[in-house]
Amino acid sequence: MAKSKCFSFTASRNWCLRSTFTNSGLRPFSADLGDGTVMYCWVPKTPNPTRPNVVLIHGFGANSMWQFCDTVPYLTPHFNVYVPDLVFFGNSVTTRSDRTESFQAECVKRVMDANSVGKMSVVGLSYGGFVAYSMAAQFGECVERVVICCAGVCLEEKDFREGMFPVADVEEAAAILMPQKAEKMRELVGYTFVKPPRGLPSCLLEDFIDEMCNEYVEEKKELLRSIAKDRDLPKISQPTLIVWGDKDRIFPIELANRLKRHLGENGELVVIKNTGHGFINEKPKEFHRHLKRFLLLAQQKIPLNPTTNIPTNHQNHI
Repeated sequence: MAKSKCFSFTASRNWCLRSTFTNSGLRPFSADLGDGTVMYCWVPKTPNPTRPNVVLIHGFGANSMWQFCDTVPYLTPHFNVYVPDLVFFGNSVTTRSDRTESFQAECVKRVMDANSVGKMSVVGLSYGGFVAYSMAAQFGECVERVVICCAGVCLEEKDFREGMFPVADVEEAAAILMPQKAEKMRELVGYTFVKPPRGLPSCLLEDFIDEMCNEYVEEKKELLRSIAKDRDLPKISQPTLIVWGDKDRIFPIELANRLKRHLGENGELVVIKNTGHGFINEKPKEFHRHLKRFLLLAQQKIPLNPTTNIPTNHQNHI
């Protein structure tokens, strides 16, 4: 629970972002799934049946409004846009013990069912990419296109031992991804951006932590532990756009190349130069141009562009 205070910059920005989503034609929607799970989602006020449906799935860190504040107004003139809160983020919660991305995918699908969404494309950012990939694997008849943004779905447990990441294990990663002190938040910002902002006052960082990072901490750690386990990653058949920052330090670009090799001709890899894990904030115009082009291909029935597997030694990015 956020601490009581006279003024919160983070809470004020939340209010402004709610206005951004509302002015983009979205409204909040809550669905009780009947099994102890409640899902919260931004949905179109009036869905246009002639437009494709797009689901934006957030990652760890700030809430979905912060993560997609530029993407929503860019896409809503062309698509029916849905932005769910994953379980244990925002207003979504469950009493169930399942912490897998498969369960998260089922919950997102069920909230889409509650809104009578049949066919859709899914866009997953970081942890949201694990969920988007699982949706494509589980619900192939509904998911038409997939966008995986800086999500290491091909991650293996040995990658930690072999030095791919700047942390030694999942517990150390959790301490950074769910910071509880200002210095840890600065560390996360440093990992996320190629040119992180300097001179951030501790009071602002602590305010952000109070508003965004203090709830369901143990449950979120369990989510991270689940994705770090070895799994047999299915090969999905949907056209898939893989977008990565070439200097990503959270999920190094070797994981993008690994996923491209796994998907073969179904995958298109786009590398955004001089960006890190936060490329959606560092170069939003370039990202949105690739995103819109790829999503509109579903309407035009145009095949993927030729793809390039960019050989990169991940150690150069640590």
